[in-house]
Amino acid sequence: QVVAVAGADLVLQLLDLDVEVTGGTAAGADLALAGQAHAHAVCDARGDLRADGAPRADPALATALLAGVGDDLAAPGAGVAGGRAGVARPCPTCRGFGEVIPDPCQKCGGEGRVRARRTISAKIPPGVADGMRVRLASQGEVGPGGGPAGDLYVEVEELQHEVFTRDGHNLHCTIRVPVTAAALGTTIPLETLDSEEELTLEPGTQPNTELVLSGRGMPRLRSSGRVDGRGNLHVHVEVVVPTKLDSKQSDLLRQLAQLRGEDQPELATTGRGHGGGLFSRLRRR
Repeated sequence: QVVAVAGADLVLQLLDLDVEVTGGTAAGADLALAGQAHAHAVCDARGDLRADGAPRADPALATALLAGVGDDLAAPGAGVAGGRAGVARPCPTCRGFGEVIPDPCQKCGGEGRVRARRTISAKIPPGVADGMRVRLASQGEVGPGGGPAGDLYVEVEELQHEVFTRDGHNLHCTIRVPVTAAALGTTIPLETLDSEEELTLEPGTQPNTELVLSGRGMPRLRSSGRVDGRGNLHVHVEVVVPTKLDSKQSDLLRQLAQLRGEDQPELATTGRGHGGGLFSRLRRR
């Protein structure tokens, strides 16, 4: 949550990604690759080439070279409405590229990319939450044959903080105070995620009291990536009643109870009407 408040620059180790071959090196990796350019030839759908690089005609297997893409048209099958239908599939030789490399590079096999390991930096914006994804454009695997690189998505896993609990843009924490401090009032230093605040408890603070510190929660991260203000920090007060008292402490509490007239407990009422419930009102009638 500390990182989620201020944002961070993370260094990622990417293992076994396809990176583009450029000259004698691969982008982001130090690899010794063949420096010569690949010689391309037009692909024949049957898998062999003519000397001039032109596709060889085949009456049983037609070659479709449309916009540089080679597809095989399978041999005619069953007739449909008086004609014959064919099923298109990628050429097994050129895999649909429409050309082959007679002498491919020994490192990349003519694909123009190799498996490599590289390190990149990812900027994590403030306010990210668990399960969010950060998109790194053009940092994914490159396409075959010099195709453009895809995007890399970094999924955020938020670790639980030892003090604060997150609820959307708001944070919650619990402080425990002794019964004497709750009765007399006190000031408690509270370390938030980005500063130290003085938390003031008024005399007579009751258990389960909730104090709200405005603007001390998480940043509000919008879908556009812009931060729009901060949430609140909710502080829950837990009053701790002592369980072990010595004789002197017990005597002091008894004296206090007598002074306050609290030596005999009373049954709490709902406070509605003139006091009492339904049966009390019936008796008064």
